[in-house]
Amino acid sequence: MADGAGLYFSPMPFHPSPNLVHLKSSETVAISTEAKRRRAAGENVLDLGAGEPDFDTPALAAEAGIAAIRAGKTRYAPNVGTVELRSAIAGALSRMSGGRAVDPERVIVSNGSKQALFNTCFSLFGPGDAVLIPSPAWVSYPQIVHLARATPVMVPGDPEWGLKVNVADLERFRDAHTRGLILCSPCNPTGAVYTAAELRAIADWAAQHGIWLLGDEIYRRIHYGPGPAPSLFDLDDAVLDRSVVFYGASKAYAMTGWRIGASYAPIELTRAMAALQSHTTTGANHPAMWAATTAFSDPEIDVQVDAMVAAFRRRRDYLVARFQDQLPGVEFVEPHGAFYFFFRVDALAPDGALGGASFCEQLMRQEGVAMVPGAAFGDDRWVRLSFAVSEAELEAACDRLIRFIARLGGGPAAG
Repeated sequence: MADGAGLYFSPMPFHPSPNLVHLKSSETVAISTEAKRRRAAGENVLDLGAGEPDFDTPALAAEAGIAAIRAGKTRYAPNVGTVELRSAIAGALSRMSGGRAVDPERVIVSNGSKQALFNTCFSLFGPGDAVLIPSPAWVSYPQIVHLARATPVMVPGDPEWGLKVNVADLERFRDAHTRGLILCSPCNPTGAVYTAAELRAIADWAAQHGIWLLGDEIYRRIHYGPGPAPSLFDLDDAVLDRSVVFYGASKAYAMTGWRIGASYAPIELTRAMAALQSHTTTGANHPAMWAATTAFSDPEIDVQVDAMVAAFRRRRDYLVARFQDQLPGVEFVEPHGAFYFFFRVDALAPDGALGGASFCEQLMRQEGVAMVPGAAFGDDRWVRLSFAVSEAELEAACDRLIRFIARLGGGPAAG
């Protein structure tokens, strides 16, 4: 390349920072991108890989965002979120846990719950620290821990227990370096839900060993038992004084693109995370915060959320029935929350050695159905199916999936 004086310079070689030594792209995003590419090319692809609701954002919330733009609320908002949104989030968390006190000053609004988790890991962990992560786990947990220069330690869940972990499992992987535990309930990718008693036992164990408990509760409203899923907010105040809880508008309120997440943490940690966020994104999108304020506080939207959860429950029941009736013997985790169905594929080929990545690649190529291999979540014996699609799409995808498994010849459907 020549400059004005006629000198020539070779392109600057890129040498990744040591910060990126473990970094991988999100497999779930890659699957969704490939499905969209194929659809744009005219292929008949059914995408059961995406982790976002298929419903529109509630109209009242969307209109609140539009009204905010028209009212000129397009300048910088407070770094930690508007007072109104922090209060609305605190109110929603309080109502879900029987009216317990929730302090808005301990809430930080971020660009999605992923940034809230990032803020937390950067503020709590560093070189030499270990963070336990029950596996299978959402793809970003180990990546974010690595970015904080800490070490993620995957703790395998028990297939007989919905791939959840208990205190004994955690204790086997704990050592002197263990400083944190990330617990997702309802869980992505399995849909498993920890009971209040299970949460209490894990919280007591974490307190005993001086371990920070990070509770990802973004799917809490999407629960197929009575009311919201059990939460760290259902435990005593002492638990919340050594925990961080993540919540947000994306999943239950069908607001993934609005990018509104939140953390709730002890006040000293909240201040540290606020300082960190002030040097990264300087807070979330201002009009989106007004949309989310309405979402978290309007009773009419609560009714719409309940209707969305009821639709997810019908789809969950449909999947369970089809697997039980037409794929007997295929192991799966019956989801009690979220909108994912996790099933095992390694025994579906004659040699019993089929992996999730190969299964998903063949399923996409032969039947045009996109799913996410379990390798993305730490166990390639499994595959994640998202039922955040219409009933018609889900039925068509199940027809193709059952036909595909029958052709494999080694699994229960072959008979």
